[in-house]
Amino acid sequence: MVLDNLGSSLRGSLDKLSGKSRVSEDDVEEIVKEIQRSLLQADVDVSLVMDLSSSIKERALEEEPPGGTTARDHVLSIVYEELVGLVGESTEIPLENQTILLAGLQGSGKTTTSAKMAWWFSKKGLRPAVIQTDTFRPGAYDQAKEMCSRAEVDFYGDPDNEDPVDIARKGLEETADADIHIVDTAGRHALEDDLIDEIEEIESVVDPDRNLLVLDAAIGQGAKDQAQQFDESIGIDGVVITKLDGTAKGGGALTAVNETDSSIAFLGSGETVQDVERFEPNGFISRLLGMGDLKQLTERVERAMSETEEEEDWDPEDMMKGSFTLNDMRHQMNAMNKMGPLEQVMDMIPGFGGGIMDELPDDAMDVTKDRMRSFEIIMDSMTDKELENPRSIGASQIRRIARGSGQDEERIRELLQQHKMMSQTLKQFQGMGQGGDMERMMKKMQGGGGGGGGGMGGMGPFG
Repeated sequence: MVLDNLGSSLRGSLDKLSGKSRVSEDDVEEIVKEIQRSLLQADVDVSLVMDLSSSIKERALEEEPPGGTTARDHVLSIVYEELVGLVGESTEIPLENQTILLAGLQGSGKTTTSAKMAWWFSKKGLRPAVIQTDTFRPGAYDQAKEMCSRAEVDFYGDPDNEDPVDIARKGLEETADADIHIVDTAGRHALEDDLIDEIEEIESVVDPDRNLLVLDAAIGQGAKDQAQQFDESIGIDGVVITKLDGTAKGGGALTAVNETDSSIAFLGSGETVQDVERFEPNGFISRLLGMGDLKQLTERVERAMSETEEEEDWDPEDMMKGSFTLNDMRHQMNAMNKMGPLEQVMDMIPGFGGGIMDELPDDAMDVTKDRMRSFEIIMDSMTDKELENPRSIGASQIRRIARGSGQDEERIRELLQQHKMMSQTLKQFQGMGQGGDMERMMKKMQGGGGGGGGGMGGMGPFG
């Protein structure tokens, strides 16, 4: 994830305090220099870096750590609070009727973001509609229509109309029944006058409730000027940071938020419409520092389980009542795939993201995905009886399944062992159920339980 280098660097700096009960002035000086270097390398504005590091230094030297708190945890808490203050609160996005205008340069990800946001609103029980007004970029209409089709939301655009203001006006009329209107505007390669004139005209017609600036996480220091000009033109209420699955530095986007005196509304990553989340400062910084994000993890688990249940006619609560079958395990793996990129999910697990992820080989996630795919292939070669009663699988069946799936016999034994560990772990949760108990289940999963996925306590086929 973008800013991973920043998170890794900050964690490495703080680890130098491990084992110490108190911090000296020299310790703080060294930590602050490391933090300054990390933030500057991530393209955060110099003035912001100096303000932040000065505050961290002052607090680390003057504040007494609570009793029983290590020096590292005390400074970690200060860094966490100061970084949360830097990124600010989340943009207020009420779940009610509203019109949102998206602005940004070409290539920032506005069109993809419009569909992602529409999908997000639809999952909150509202009826969104995307209005595509970009007549400048070839393919913008087709891309928007396709993305909205995937998101299963209303869409309006007119590839034969070259007047974006007229398209915006008619789009509002044609989608009058929608609760949420998301207006996607054209971008350019630079902040040309005609882009500013066009977006000002569109804004006057649609009269949006809020204007969101869409920024590519790779924008760097250029974000500052871009944010200022859009803010002077139409006023910026919030920022959407896109392409967070890349290797960009990301600090420029954080600088833009500060420059416009606005806040972050959404974070986008990946190419699918589901790869979006509301920005929550506490969870975002918590993940950055390797502390996990239980709230976001719980939300993704519940959503993925619900979608899998709907698509595959499977009730997750059945796992909590009777025996746990290989069919249940396959459904659970499908639900995991719906939770988003595995790296992101791992970062959300308290006790597993951050430092532990830093120590894994670079190809660890690819190996894990390959392992899960091989498990699916193996299960495709099993009989219904074997899937429902894996304990009945003996040596002869393993040989037959290996031939049918093209997988090694050892991999089949790994699958059966993983199933056994997951079955044992699930017994700990029987009776808890779903819904309001999901967060309690997530917290219990942190504590481990033998096997599978580090802090997941055997609940997932990570190995």
